Amino acid sequence: MHVSVVGNPDDTVVVSVRGNLDVDSVSVLTNTLDQVLDRPAPRIVVDLSSVEFCDSMGLSSFVVGHNRAVATDGWLRLACPPAFLKRLLDTVGLTERLGVYATVTAALTDL
Repeated sequence: MHVSVVGNPDDTVVVSVRGNLDVDSVSVLTNTLDQVLDRPAPRIVVDLSSVEFCDSMGLSSFVVGHNRAVATDGWLRLACPPAFLKRLLDTVGLTERLGVYATVTAALTDL
């Protein structure tokens, strides 16, 4: 798995995830989220367009990140989940709780 971070002039951050997000690789994402969540009122979009697989550990990293962001008056949103991941998020009830968007732009501009 590969994770990249792009900061924007408006202090939003886009974290892009590529590959398998599972028990063996989730630490890369959680470490990255820890870094970008360690700021006042973080506003983070996780771009999932290149995720090929996601297990419960991956889902947990989204929930923990979301909870940390909300606790400091920020947010963490998910964008561009592939069809399999969108179905999984819907099935486990995370779509509405976390905020799932069709595009990164939509996630960044939904105020």
